[in-house]
Amino acid sequence: MWDRQVPELAKQWRVFRFDLPGHGGAPAYPAGSVAELTTRLLATLGGLGVQRFGYAGCALGGAVGIELALRHPERLASLALIAASPRFGTADEFRQRGVIVRTNGLDPIARTSPERWFTGGFAAAQPAITEWAVQMVRTTDPGCYITACEALAAFDVRAELGRVGVPTLVLVGSDDQVTGPAEARTLVAGIPDARLAVVPGASHLVPVEQPAAVTDLLVRHFSSAWQPAYGSTTGQMAIPATPAKPVLTAVPPQSGPVAEIAPAVDRSEPASRPDPYDAGLKVRREVLGDAHVDRAMGSADAFSADFQEFITRYAWGEIWNRPGLDRRSRSCVTLTALVAGGHLEELTFHIRAALRNGLTPVEIREVLLQAAVYCGVPAANSAFRVAQEVIREETTPQE
Repeated sequence: MWDRQVPELAKQWRVFRFDLPGHGGAPAYPAGSVAELTTRLLATLGGLGVQRFGYAGCALGGAVGIELALRHPERLASLALIAASPRFGTADEFRQRGVIVRTNGLDPIARTSPERWFTGGFAAAQPAITEWAVQMVRTTDPGCYITACEALAAFDVRAELGRVGVPTLVLVGSDDQVTGPAEARTLVAGIPDARLAVVPGASHLVPVEQPAAVTDLLVRHFSSAWQPAYGSTTGQMAIPATPAKPVLTAVPPQSGPVAEIAPAVDRSEPASRPDPYDAGLKVRREVLGDAHVDRAMGSADAFSADFQEFITRYAWGEIWNRPGLDRRSRSCVTLTALVAGGHLEELTFHIRAALRNGLTPVEIREVLLQAAVYCGVPAANSAFRVAQEVIREETTPQE
């Protein structure tokens, strides 16, 4: 993606590029959050002897840049955010995309990528680049793609932008329909030392569609807005020009025995137990989706508000948040219980939740088949009708 920028940047700086896990042939060690991606990047750069650097990132790469500025400001000298946002769409949208990929593979996403990433005129005039974009998505590891969607679903730094303390260029294509000028202006309004550059005639992958304009903007930004190191009285930092392209990898978890030491417990005074409400609300939103939870809680009145608080605190904070079962397993248990009880309305949104928790339509079918044996054929018959409709809605790619 950065091929057209690297030669000019490399005249002044040492340039490193990295691939996301499972993308571009990189090892498929999924990273579950933007913070984890950032940690891996810093480890890679540390191994290459790079302690302080300027950073440019596009889309999810831009989220990594914001994370660097917020959590590791001592490492960052200057920042360029391209096609970025403090929050990328909604959590529901990205979890829905994960459901589609888990069910249909990456081909539906790949085929529609050019219309999201490029203007129509560019896609028509550059068929080779359009095909490159399609193949780039098709060859990505599906598990890593789904995990990247989960990372973006959880990413929301709107309340923290004021703490970004490095000079920042916010760059966006004028026709970007994914993270467009509105999101760019939100970044500029929130980051104290930020300026906006809107590139005409470009969509989401603006470094590819308008490479000369992006190159010029990056060179000017990194030449003039390089922040001195903490405690330094010098100005711009010079980095020797030696381009390289390492692949961002992760070391797999170490195997072998692990000694677990139980901490001593002071029994002289019982520990206060934290209120599980906030944790329950977080889990409830992650499993059922923001839209569903907002409807349920928004429609609560004086009569039902206590019930909404009750299920958030105890069903979601106490039970769904327990470590003994993962969410896939809890979805299996919940679906079976709802079939047994004939609770078809609740089954509807828990089928949707099961898909977002990682169950495939085939696995849901198997749960319902086994429920037919133990809960009765009529109950399972009704459940199959509900599940078939929900699965069709959730796994059909949007045209």
